[in-house]
Amino acid sequence: MKIKKGDTIIVITGKDKKRKGKVDRVYPKSHTLIVENMNIYKRHIKKSEQSPEGGVVDVPRPLKSSNVMFECPKCKKPSRLGYEVVNGAKKRVCKKCGKTV
Repeated sequence: MKIKKGDTIIVITGKDKKRKGKVDRVYPKSHTLIVENMNIYKRHIKKSEQSPEGGVVDVPRPLKSSNVMFECPKCKKPSRLGYEVVNGAKKRVCKKCGKTV
């Protein structure tokens, strides 16, 4: 998976379409990621020691990586990512502007 934690992404499908956000967590095996303040669902919590009142809590759910696109920090456009080997180091490259990320 080419998207990493801390990257800015744009959602291209679903209920949060055209929204931008920062990646909080990446799950490479399932090809999903959690983006802050996106794909939020309500969850009912039973009373317990941690939450003595219980109630309804907002929980972020993971997005499929195929439903998001990387936003290049240089050209500010949604683009795909590629790899380039420079001096033995593997670097991510924006496919639109060609600059390293």
